[in-house]
Amino acid sequence: MSRPIIPIVSASQVDTTPTPPAEEGVSCSKGAHDQPQSMCPAFGSLRVGLRMRRTSTILSGSACCVYGLTFTSHFYGARRSVGYVPFNSETLVTGKLFEDIREAVHKSADPTQLDAIVVINLCVPSASGVPLQLLPKEINGVRIIGIDVPGFGVPTHAEAKDVLTSAMLKYAKQEVRDGPVPAPQGGRKALPALTLLGEMFPADPMGIAQLIEPMGLTVGATVPTREWRELYSALDGVAVAALHPFYTASVKEFQEANKPVFGSAPVGLEGVQSWLQSLGDTLGLDPQRTHAARNRALELMRDVVKGQPIRGRVTLSGYEGSELLVARLLSECGADLRYVGSACPATPWNEADAAWLRARGVQVQLRATLEQDLQAMDEYEPDLVIGTTPIVQKAKQSSIPSLYFTNLISARPLMGVAGASSLVSVIQAALANKDRFRSMEAFFSPVGKGDTAGVWTDVPKARPEFRAKTKRQAERLLAQRKAEEMGS
Repeated sequence: MSRPIIPIVSASQVDTTPTPPAEEGVSCSKGAHDQPQSMCPAFGSLRVGLRMRRTSTILSGSACCVYGLTFTSHFYGARRSVGYVPFNSETLVTGKLFEDIREAVHKSADPTQLDAIVVINLCVPSASGVPLQLLPKEINGVRIIGIDVPGFGVPTHAEAKDVLTSAMLKYAKQEVRDGPVPAPQGGRKALPALTLLGEMFPADPMGIAQLIEPMGLTVGATVPTREWRELYSALDGVAVAALHPFYTASVKEFQEANKPVFGSAPVGLEGVQSWLQSLGDTLGLDPQRTHAARNRALELMRDVVKGQPIRGRVTLSGYEGSELLVARLLSECGADLRYVGSACPATPWNEADAAWLRARGVQVQLRATLEQDLQAMDEYEPDLVIGTTPIVQKAKQSSIPSLYFTNLISARPLMGVAGASSLVSVIQAALANKDRFRSMEAFFSPVGKGDTAGVWTDVPKARPEFRAKTKRQAERLLAQRKAEEMGS
């Protein structure tokens, strides 16, 4: 059966509504080169495709970019190859690159092996206008999804996940409209199912299912999905929980399918209570059911959250999109949280989390830059720094215990009881290393640093005359350049 033409979803179709003006206690800005810190955004789209069974990915871009992005497939153990269509100036200008991409798609479209092929334009093909929208929408029953994910168009790799996810939802939604689609492998849920939007630790959906059971609900599909037919289940949910707030294009697809969407997530004691209330209000459930779920969650979580409080000052930053959720949990567990920075934007789905943190005196920085994160660390003098690689490096150089957010914080349970108990143990263990860092600093303090670091046969000597000479040369060169600019 022929499929309808599904327009390509490009960076220009992602919600690029300007960030609203900063409210009191919340600052929102753009980073260096108008972008926050993140890796190549195609990393995010590629990851979504690699997580899905019977889905192949073909990259079109510079060879060096593709080489770097193949790291994703190895790092996440995808155990599959990433396709690549090479090009040069001639094939790019003459349009031969598009013909090569189309040929690669036709060769790869094996319905016995694949449900879908994802073709991703990186920076150069996107800027050159390589028209992936002209690719066939289906070949031999294999769906073809073409997207543009240039580094200059998609701010973060987290938001690039949304580019591919929304494109797949759009395609699946049209398939549902066209007629019957395959049912879930295990059949439809006996109870009304809640769709979860956002990548999370595998145990989190089970924890959420436990929380909403007294409401007569269960957890359905988690988006991004692991296989194509799960997209139909996602569209079949009674509501969508936007646990990760940056999936704005995907939210629009759900809203167009008349699915109610609500934000935040069940993290911490207050977070779980307010989230369950939002769920009940969204679906118009019997208040007694909502109260029963809230009371049960209170009983389960009270001792976990209050039992072993975190003692220490913390700053937190990252680019995964779940930073505000982790910040709420840290604050509820007793941490003296002073700053949270996220590379992702302000959206309606994290507005409540930002307001909750602001009310507790936490500085919230959305679209945070590396410089802003470093400034917060210097200003607040934390006992523990949670952040990106350069933040962690700077903290350790300053003898401050630190944790890499992506691998050590976001890659663990966060929701419900399991999230609170897991996070508290990790944070407390890291805070306990403060004396260790001071001992190491005292032990290594005679060792040189900066321009005196390294292996020396003698004690390095400062040569101020060389520094002064180099400084004068740099100043003369700068003055010369300014004079030339004025003369031109």
